Amino acid sequence: MTEIKLLALDLDGTLFNTKKEVSLENKEALKAVREKGIKVVITTGRPLKAIEHLLEELDLLSKDNYLITFNGGLVQKTTGEILEKSALSRKQVETIQTEMEHLALPVDVLSDGIVYSISNQNNHSLYPIANPMLAFREIDGLPQLPLDIIYNKVVIVCDADFLDQQIEKIPAYFYEKFEVFKSRDIILEIMPKGVHKAVGLNLLTKHLAIDQSEVMAMGDEENDLSMLEWAGLGVAMANGVPIAKETADAVTKKTNDESGVAEAIKKYILNED
Repeated sequence: MTEIKLLALDLDGTLFNTKKEVSLENKEALKAVREKGIKVVITTGRPLKAIEHLLEELDLLSKDNYLITFNGGLVQKTTGEILEKSALSRKQVETIQTEMEHLALPVDVLSDGIVYSISNQNNHSLYPIANPMLAFREIDGLPQLPLDIIYNKVVIVCDADFLDQQIEKIPAYFYEKFEVFKSRDIILEIMPKGVHKAVGLNLLTKHLAIDQSEVMAMGDEENDLSMLEWAGLGVAMANGVPIAKETADAVTKKTNDESGVAEAIKKYILNED
């Protein structure tokens, strides 16, 4: 097997257990990976501000460490320096809000570490509960959304059953205009077309002169599919959604609550099978 030079890791359902913690076994495995000179790259839908504490905990806050945020929308150093970025236009945000309003789905517009929340038909977002590390500002509608900010992505966060029911009503044209995928059972994410985790990793590996075949990616959800397919070795978690397991080259035996990341590292990188 090709030697791995970069390990790309999703957070929720992958590196994190259900308590949103990184187990000691996973931490020790990541330390061993870094001691071999292999890059550990957190690849997430979150902004940098929401995971700085984690990067510090894992000793990844330096100019030599990199991060994929907003599901590939930002490629950056963990110190904040941006290498590449993609974002939604104001007109695209307006299109999204119009469609979601018809479906009675609340809209959260992310701009760096700030979230602008719009309730639709009295349905309020659950995003503050799902991601409390971010700063939230409730607004009455698009006229109150600032014009001079970057629109990184839009998320819809609400009851899982209602969300699934409404997703079925999203018109076909919408999928032609945007990347639309679930990152958790209660979260639907909307990104610029052509922007996803694999795009971010492709840009980063070119910057680092690392070949696609030398990348191992781990994930569990729909928003991980692109990198699981793109990486030389894509590993899905035992707790992953069925399509993630079907897309990946391998599946862990252990779940995220059983340090499945450490299992895969030992098997495919440290060769401790």
